[in-house]
Amino acid sequence: MCRLFGMTAGPIRASACFWLVEAPDSLAAQSRREPDGTGLGWYDEHDLPRVEKQPIAAYSDLAFAREARERRSRTFIAHIRLASTGALETRNTHPFEQAGRLLAHNGVIGDLDRLDRHLGEQRALVEGETDSERFFALITKETAAAGGDVGAGIARAARWVADELPVYALNVVLVTADELWALRYPDTHDLFVLERQAGGPGGSRHLEHASAAGHIRVRSADLATTPAVVVASERMDEDPGWRAITPGHVVHVGPDLEVRSTMVLEAPPRHRLALADLDPRAAASQRPSGPPAAVGHRT
Repeated sequence: MCRLFGMTAGPIRASACFWLVEAPDSLAAQSRREPDGTGLGWYDEHDLPRVEKQPIAAYSDLAFAREARERRSRTFIAHIRLASTGALETRNTHPFEQAGRLLAHNGVIGDLDRLDRHLGEQRALVEGETDSERFFALITKETAAAGGDVGAGIARAARWVADELPVYALNVVLVTADELWALRYPDTHDLFVLERQAGGPGGSRHLEHASAAGHIRVRSADLATTPAVVVASERMDEDPGWRAITPGHVVHVGPDLEVRSTMVLEAPPRHRLALADLDPRAAASQRPSGPPAAVGHRT
């Protein structure tokens, strides 16, 4: 399953160090599939989006993913890709950038030809082959139609997809220079949010998060003295404050770190896909961490 991570420190430009793949001798990684791509996004001192990403097809690419990257930003986004749609190329690797925003996605959307037709002129925003980047283009289209309201754009895009297209999962993290949004839909995959006080539960500790699957480790000494909000596809430490985002909700974190959750989709997708409906590659990308299971073919 792809891994999502988003973090905001609100008004503070925090320094954070990321490792997007653990060392090869990691016990957690030994029984896990190697990722197909890794990416990190942040905003520079001029609030311009920056992205470092690369597909993984050789040891040299895996070494790229294991390098420590220290960056300073108010918001961060990271993604570990297990490919479901599109070749192993940089253009298909998350996060994606559109209109100064960054997005990463975990899930599967079907009938991409119909989505392309619905996008119209906004189809030109899509540089790669993925359903994820197409969904981002739909969010961008609907955000513009909503007068720049990103939350409304996410809601409108998700409702159209849920009503009109086959959907397995639609978990999204989207950031701007000072805001963060997260959508979990439906209940297929987990997505968690943590409102972390300065110093964590003990009040004096730096941030140190690591995913159980051996992917996405982040450390920030600055967050020993300033609060932050984190969104991730799994609980990444023992902090009791982690809570699951309610399926169908969009969580928004503003520049003041106020967290608001809004229900945007009450019903499951009209054309909901099961794991057995996916082709083997897509199914492998969506299967939770653990031993392989038998996968059926789409009929």
